[in-house]
Amino acid sequence: MDELKNPYRPGAGTTPPALIGRDDLIRRFKITLARARSGSPGKSVMPVGLRGVGKTVLLNRFSELANDDGFSTAFIEATDSGDFPTLLAIRLRKLLLELDRGPVSTYVAKALRVLRSFTYQLPDGGGAIQIDLEPLLGEADSGRLDEDMTDLLVAIGEAARDRDQGLLIAVDEVQYLTERELSAVIVAVHRATQLNLPLVLVGAGLPQLRGLAGEARSYSERLFEFPEIGSLNPGDAKAAIEIPAVDAGVEFEENALAEIVRESRGYPYFLQEWGYHVWNHAIDSSVPAADVRAVRPLVLAALDRDFFRVRLDRLTPKEKEYLRAMAELGPGPHRSGDIASQLGVRVESVAPRRGGLIRKGMIYSPAHGDTAFTVPLFDEFLKRVMP
Repeated sequence: MDELKNPYRPGAGTTPPALIGRDDLIRRFKITLARARSGSPGKSVMPVGLRGVGKTVLLNRFSELANDDGFSTAFIEATDSGDFPTLLAIRLRKLLLELDRGPVSTYVAKALRVLRSFTYQLPDGGGAIQIDLEPLLGEADSGRLDEDMTDLLVAIGEAARDRDQGLLIAVDEVQYLTERELSAVIVAVHRATQLNLPLVLVGAGLPQLRGLAGEARSYSERLFEFPEIGSLNPGDAKAAIEIPAVDAGVEFEENALAEIVRESRGYPYFLQEWGYHVWNHAIDSSVPAADVRAVRPLVLAALDRDFFRVRLDRLTPKEKEYLRAMAELGPGPHRSGDIASQLGVRVESVAPRRGGLIRKGMIYSPAHGDTAFTVPLFDEFLKRVMP
């Protein structure tokens, strides 16, 4: 079939042709936005899940909904380099300059000066962030990140309220924030919520985010819900393939759909990869199961190259060895002692390796002493490339 008309879109955070199975989360987030706009903000959400389940897609959808509802939005992809305050300052500067258009607002002017104060606490003194105003002494200049971020978010929340707008800050890969950064964000959002400011923070991250947030601030669960999103149920997984095809005048036979759902395990990224390759291989608009089976080598090669390999290449030989031992035990989760036994070493000796892999986002601990992959089907990939 015509590859130019292929509706499937495998990619990092790429919106699929049909966003299936997340309706309840989207509905709840609409309520969060409405409450914030009405001056009675409540809990926001931080969806958590493995790689490839659509967390970034969902975060982008939340941002779209906020824009449609008149919110100003800032989207930040956190990294493990510890530069979150700088990324936040850059995004908030843009929002404040947008709010500064129109009639003069003392609240917007104040927020810009508070931001100028905040930038002086950044590693480079904020030299790369241009704000042609004097700092506001006594605001966001204490050198304590939690205090200064609170001053900043309160000031920008007041500016948004003065302009009769809401403000959404969306943070992807929240697990990469340091404990100090995550604690500061939680404290600042807590204060903005207490003051009934129209400011919403929404995030997404790997499953360890729940524990990290609780360790950073014990009251985080009163500010955020941490819904877990995973693979789609068989019906939704089938719909994710079938709906775009029907819209394009193509029919997947029932056994072909069942084959794709089985092979992909219902993971949204894998579904898109399978749909993409099957479409390109199919001869006509009626797609049989034989077409699905025919592209299996192509799909596995694409997943290995574009989804799995990029994560494996970040690891040291010893870290790869640890993960390969996990893979030998199956998909998991596994007890730390069992992994050490598979390696033939004492559990204490591999604790640093385990910690490093958690920091790199390759594994997480679903329960004390347990270890699981953050990447679905990673055990099968490791067995293919590390016999």
